[in-house]
Amino acid sequence: MQIRPIPSDAKIAVFSDLDGTLLDHETYGFDAAKPALKRLAELGIPVILASSKTAAEISCVRLAMGLDAYPAIVENGAGLLPPGQDADTDRQEHHRLRQVLNRLPRNIRSGFSGFTDWGVTGIQTETGLPLDKAELAAKRMYSEPGLWSGTENMKTAFITQLEREGVNAREGGRFLTLSFGATKADQMDRLMDKLGATYSIALGDAPNDREMLCHADLGIVIHNPHRPPLPELPGEQDGHIIRSTAAGPEGWNDTVLAALKTYRAHGVDLG
Repeated sequence: MQIRPIPSDAKIAVFSDLDGTLLDHETYGFDAAKPALKRLAELGIPVILASSKTAAEISCVRLAMGLDAYPAIVENGAGLLPPGQDADTDRQEHHRLRQVLNRLPRNIRSGFSGFTDWGVTGIQTETGLPLDKAELAAKRMYSEPGLWSGTENMKTAFITQLEREGVNAREGGRFLTLSFGATKADQMDRLMDKLGATYSIALGDAPNDREMLCHADLGIVIHNPHRPPLPELPGEQDGHIIRSTAAGPEGWNDTVLAALKTYRAHGVDLG
């Protein structure tokens, strides 16, 4: 594993996707990543969750991981969840997004089926989540994930028309997610400044993580055998981006610990 050296006085912050990355694709567990999470906590290195999940979902996961002291990037970068705070209830932006979606011509709109279309029962069916977690997933404030069932040509037309209305469409580990505004990479920049960090590590497994992975000082692509692998990204030849061998939280754990070991060997003061 080739990782580029970093300045000895670097202040590190970690940004991580959840599903298929820090959370197991099938079980949504993170036990395999606990040794690395514990080491990062001992070193005082912040871990910022960055996911397409809602603030209501992430606040629960963040607390379970012991990361409540840090902000989180929610709904693919469309919003932020402040440290130690539960989700807000303002859904005006989501309502505006649904209005744009429903103004599309019927033949194009019909190819997309989203979380709001499904309701809580449908979210359970499509995600395998238990009822309580499906209810949290339905509490969207900024974005609308869903599945595309039409042709690829119609999908291109769908995305193009949404872009004219200021709506971005990004492929994730399972779903196509629609939202206005910021990306995970945008929010990463903002939080680096707030945290006083100078070196970013980003981990993800899906196309909607690409911008964050490429923008970070070190991007780590986590292996996910349940989806086609990300194509080679700029920087993989020089250690700017690396890939895990193991999948999900096991791969997360292995690569984070390997990176910390390399930095210490290069003289970085990790505490």
